[in-house]
Amino acid sequence: MGEGIVLVGFGNMGSALARGWRERGVAASDITVVEPAAAQAAAAQTAGLRAVTAADALDVALAPGCVVFAVKPQKMDDVAPNYARFAGAGTAFLSIAAGKTLASFRTGLGEGAAVVRAMPNLPATVGRGMSVACANGAVDDAGRVRCGELLAAVGEVAWIEDETLLDAVTGVSGSGPAYVFLLIECLAAAGVDAGLPEALALQLAEATVAGTGALARGSDETAAVLRERVTSPGGTTQAALDVLMGAGGLAPLIRDAVAAAAARSRALADS
Repeated sequence: MGEGIVLVGFGNMGSALARGWRERGVAASDITVVEPAAAQAAAAQTAGLRAVTAADALDVALAPGCVVFAVKPQKMDDVAPNYARFAGAGTAFLSIAAGKTLASFRTGLGEGAAVVRAMPNLPATVGRGMSVACANGAVDDAGRVRCGELLAAVGEVAWIEDETLLDAVTGVSGSGPAYVFLLIECLAAAGVDAGLPEALALQLAEATVAGTGALARGSDETAAVLRERVTSPGGTTQAALDVLMGAGGLAPLIRDAVAAAAARSRALADS
């Protein structure tokens, strides 16, 4: 493979990736940022990275090991063709643009381009993300390893072979942080309704969600077993769960929410 990374886009996710790479020991000189927005390009330079405003400003001799597309999906069709010269030259392309399928890159990059499509989520900005990746047939073992390492810098990584599963991934982990934020909002609001001061209710909700997530992630037991362990028959938690697990409770709501997000992901890919 080639050497170095070209990072296209230095927004929230792009900057998080760059920060994770640097923390993992990638030299600043091995990262080149392409960012047309002046403020974001300046932020990249402040972080010690080389930054240019357009692809045609890249060194003609540059042969990156990976080009990472961290731009909005609606911009991808205009952005990707600017990097077609790297296709087939030992460069892997890693896209984190939601809804842009592997096939959609054929027009801009060519049939032989080695492309990995990934769906990270917002916790990547604090190094606790979850990314699911899928590669096309042109990606070799070295390319998969390289792209996996880049994603692992901001959290956990899983690979799938069936690209259509990324719609469900979007519904669960891609959009999932918003569900958790809503849970915090609702839990805090319920606390206020029960008589708690607003600041205390919010503190309780945030700490409870964060701590419970850490407990679940660090345990060898399933969430169902952990739930049962904190639920005393006839107790306060059981009274609450009778509501949440009743007809029309949390389970069907979450199922419908994930299905709606997955359906929207499919629609965006087809548009």
